[in-house]
Amino acid sequence: MRGKLSIFCVGLGISLLLAASPAWSQTPSTSAQDLDLSPEIIKKSPVLQRWRRQVPNVLEEIQNEPSFRTKIRLGYSQFPSTGQAGGINFGVEDVFIGQNGLTVSADYQAAFNGEREAYGADLYYYLRPLGSYVNFAPLLGYRYLQSNDYSTNGVNLGVKVLLVLSRGGAADISLTQSWLSVGSEEEVGLTTLSAGYAFTPHMRFSTDIQLQNSRQDKDSRVGLVLEWMP
Repeated sequence: MRGKLSIFCVGLGISLLLAASPAWSQTPSTSAQDLDLSPEIIKKSPVLQRWRRQVPNVLEEIQNEPSFRTKIRLGYSQFPSTGQAGGINFGVEDVFIGQNGLTVSADYQAAFNGEREAYGADLYYYLRPLGSYVNFAPLLGYRYLQSNDYSTNGVNLGVKVLLVLSRGGAADISLTQSWLSVGSEEEVGLTTLSAGYAFTPHMRFSTDIQLQNSRQDKDSRVGLVLEWMP
């Protein structure tokens, strides 16, 4: 009698534990095959196909997938400090080099009257994960500029602060401060504030304001730019 009672108590205890812990009695679905989906739906969904192969690390992807994109730029420039002269500007911005935070940018700008011209190329290294909404990048490059009666060229050093308002290049604001020919008598400080907004998946409109401060003169430029994102 005692043996039967013991067996009954053990069985009752196991039943209560299983009832209190549903996870013990149910195995969670681990792949798309376990879902009640037709093969046609799975075939048409790249996301489901990817999850069938391997469950991705979504957080890591968000952090490392760039929140900004490469841009090819063409636009109009106004030079308020040079008699409101009009001009042109074009270039390329943030061409990624490898899978790290290294990018290269290049630009050209000139006034139609020939009194202003500048061009150069810079390397940027973004210090935070590329998916960040706020990022910082020291820059190193070369720049030539000519303004009215003087011209200079040399190494360009500085830093860029990028604020991403919407991922994928949809909207962002950047502030860049650099110095050309640092420490020399021809040193020039360049401050550029830029903002862009996309109106299609591949096209953006942006505007930038640049202040150019040297011992010889203070100059300014305003740009209206159409940008294509490959």
